[in-house]
Amino acid sequence: MNISELLIQERVSCCPQVGSKKRLLEHVSELLAKNVPQLSRNEIFDSLISREKLGSTGLGKGVAIPHGRLSALERPVCAFIKLDQPIEFDALDGQPVDLVFALIVPENSTDDHLQILAGIAALFSSPAFCNAVRECSNDACLLQRLTQRDLQQKTA
Repeated sequence: MNISELLIQERVSCCPQVGSKKRLLEHVSELLAKNVPQLSRNEIFDSLISREKLGSTGLGKGVAIPHGRLSALERPVCAFIKLDQPIEFDALDGQPVDLVFALIVPENSTDDHLQILAGIAALFSSPAFCNAVRECSNDACLLQRLTQRDLQQKTA
């Protein structure tokens, strides 16, 4: 997985003020809709909410990976949010969430979807990586830390 191919600066958000899971998913939907004219934020939100109804995408340790599928999409689109104040997300461990990596994929990309989700989950399973991301105070820092990890994985 190469995050730098999936994530652009316009879809990275550091410290937005959101008070609930619903508001967070609305913010995520706005980010994911940027530069994707064939999608509306409402379509994205509906897809994310539908997936959350099946079970929370909160992995634990403050990390969530909300995701969904949309037929109008041609390739995967990602967004990343670091919250200043963690919110309740119904995570598996019951802990609030402050790191959110969101993903939408084309309706028919089952293998790609699972590979990307697995890669994101592996990336955020590292406490050192999560701490480094949590230290960021702006969007540019977040994007740099996320794509720096790509470079480290390629040379390792």
